[in-house]
Amino acid sequence: MVRDLVLGFIPDEWLHSLDYTTLEKVPGSYVTDDLRHRADDVIWRVRADGEWMYLYLLIEFQSTVDPWMAVRIMTYVGLLYQDLIRRGDVLKDRKLPPVLPIVLYNGDAKWTAATDIAALIPKAPGLVAKYLPKLEYLLIDENQYTESDLVDLKNLVAAVIRFEHPENEDALLRLIDVLNDWLEGNPELKRIFAIWIRAVLLRQSKRSLVLPKVQDLKELKMTLAERFDTWAQQHEQKGERKGLEKGLEKGIERGIETGMQKGMQKGMQKGEALLLQRLLVRRFGALSSEIIAQIAAATSVQLERWGDRVLDAASLEEVFRP
Repeated sequence: MVRDLVLGFIPDEWLHSLDYTTLEKVPGSYVTDDLRHRADDVIWRVRADGEWMYLYLLIEFQSTVDPWMAVRIMTYVGLLYQDLIRRGDVLKDRKLPPVLPIVLYNGDAKWTAATDIAALIPKAPGLVAKYLPKLEYLLIDENQYTESDLVDLKNLVAAVIRFEHPENEDALLRLIDVLNDWLEGNPELKRIFAIWIRAVLLRQSKRSLVLPKVQDLKELKMTLAERFDTWAQQHEQKGERKGLEKGLEKGIERGIETGMQKGMQKGMQKGEALLLQRLLVRRFGALSSEIIAQIAAATSVQLERWGDRVLDAASLEEVFRP
């Protein structure tokens, strides 16, 4: 994942030339001199330019815009260097290894925070200007990438971004198939992705989507396909019920909305039938069971024709004449 993040989303030839089989995860929790605990998300080191130098990748995952992110990054880099000095993991001649601070942002709002600590400090005149801090972090904003940008990338981080912003349900199922093919021969990573995708979907649906725990991408796809079919049926039934209620309230008033047309038609027809019965009772008294059954089985055209006759007809027979 770290390798794909660098190769797919950081355009730099030197970084791409490194041997990512040497990647090692580094503990990300430090204790400062005043014993306050601080931790960042993920730190990795990769061997660069031979055995004597490591490049440290400090990756911060962010779902909301933090206007003080530059300050946090500067603190994290300082704490990392402090920890490396304490552990003796420095280069020859008391040099410190380079650090690439990365902020991976997956929130919905536009990223507006400064990416350089210098942008947060007003310009100062004279000697003070020389000593103002400057430290920039690399922002990777998922919102900058469209589906067309990512679809042709055989890259796990690109797949992650697409899972977090799927176009529709069918696209999500197809993406699971693609990922399953990419990870052939790596069942553990398949399991991890299945668990993560389930967690993302639960969070995005605000727990309205009920999904059992899964251990495999194929199992996840089958479960999702069943849930999506159930959802579609439930939404159709809900639309029909809602349309029926609206039709009963408005009687013959027309205003059928897309997606509820079937329910509205049923509601309108039933409303017309009830309205016709009420008018007939007012004009001719109680109706027989045969008349009520005839009205219930009538089409909309018949109901409209009988309704037009109610006011002028002298008898029930005249209302229902062929």
